[in-house]
Amino acid sequence: MALSIKSAEADRLARELSDLTGESLTMAVTEALRERIERKKRSGGDDLDSLLDRIQDACGRARVLDGRSADEILGYDASGLPT
Repeated sequence: MALSIKSAEADRLARELSDLTGESLTMAVTEALRERIERKKRSGGDDLDSLLDRIQDACGRARVLDGRSADEILGYDASGLPT
């Protein structure tokens, strides 16, 4: 099965990796792809972190609909007792 690389940069990087590792071009590309796939599988949290950052940013930009403190909204007084 053939893989056609039509990017000069991709070709250059693959050849550089092959030269650095002493592997064949095919092996260098195969190992690089395998390592990248494993990293992506392990870093599933990166997407979650990004999502949580976007949610936090959106919440920070939201206008305040109720100016009361959380304790006031929940009904607790300064002593922490329900009112």
